[in-house]
Amino acid sequence: MDLEAILDVMGCKTRRDILNLLTQEPRFVSEISKELEIGQKAIIEHLKAMEELGLLKSSFQKIERGRPRKYYDISQRVEIQIYIDRDTIKMEISGDDFSKLQELEARFSLGHEDIIEDLEDLIERYDKAKRYAEILLMEAKRRRNIIKLLEGSTEYP
Repeated sequence: MDLEAILDVMGCKTRRDILNLLTQEPRFVSEISKELEIGQKAIIEHLKAMEELGLLKSSFQKIERGRPRKYYDISQRVEIQIYIDRDTIKMEISGDDFSKLQELEARFSLGHEDIIEDLEDLIERYDKAKRYAEILLMEAKRRRNIIKLLEGSTEYP
């Protein structure tokens, strides 16, 4: 997901309001329009932009009478971290563990072959994360073992 595009989406109060409504349950256009007191045409444009970005997904559901309704729902968890310091401004996105990989796979399946550099960067990030997790795991086990020793436990892995 593109950080700039997400920040653009989140910069719009109407879009934040729509996302907030969708955290409760999937909804269709007229429900959102009525709840926010905004015209359906404007709501459709906002939904389209967020769906194209990948923040929302849509599905049709049959109703008792009439044609099926298009419901919108949040498609994935997205976390944005923003660090602002005197010397640094750093922003990054984290979401589902493999969302970036899935995004690259989708681009590749659409014929975009310019993903090699992105894949190499992603692999490097995953390698760093794995090394960091392994160090953290070793430290956690070491700390657990020290606590067991101090408590006089006879069990030692």
